[in-house]
Amino acid sequence: MLIPHVIAPLPLPEQAGNPASGSRITALLTGEQLLPPPPLPPDIFASREVELLRPTTTDANRDWKRLDTEFRQRLLAAFTLMRDRHGYETVLIEGYRSPARQDQLAALGANITRAAAYQSYHQYGLAADYAFLREGRLVISERDPWAMQAYVRFGHIAEELGLTWGGRWTLKDFGHVELRRPSPHDRRPRTAGNTLHPPTDDQS
Repeated sequence: MLIPHVIAPLPLPEQAGNPASGSRITALLTGEQLLPPPPLPPDIFASREVELLRPTTTDANRDWKRLDTEFRQRLLAAFTLMRDRHGYETVLIEGYRSPARQDQLAALGANITRAAAYQSYHQYGLAADYAFLREGRLVISERDPWAMQAYVRFGHIAEELGLTWGGRWTLKDFGHVELRRPSPHDRRPRTAGNTLHPPTDDQS
């Protein structure tokens, strides 16, 4: 979700400049393929908070196999580091998003997304939305200090892993990361009858 205000970021974690941290990241990205966590019960995504802040989340695709292989590995590494460094359990809210669903969300208003079909990295398996579990409940509101701290920490970790974090955008999207490639026109799949336009900031 896009948040049209600025929240002062927390200081960068000490691990960011730690050589041991860099070694850990290298090991995660170059070792064996990381395995996705088991699926959560559907009712986790059907709470009042989730429906209020992220409409239609129950219909979102959370199949890790639909994500780009490189992006999936980096995202799983971020989930692992969030748990190891800070004790947070991170949850994939949405990964791949069909063009039809992208248009559906865009129709709900700019507070949800400003990107129409084929204007989001979600359509190419190169973006993900996430939140955090606390005592078995999904917490996604940036108004919750615990969750806000988690978003910032996750954003810093994601950036260490070479991902783009929506928390840096003018319209903040704290719970969004994506993998931007040097030549998206060359490396993203093409669909007949559609011209691809790389998403710009504030589009998810």
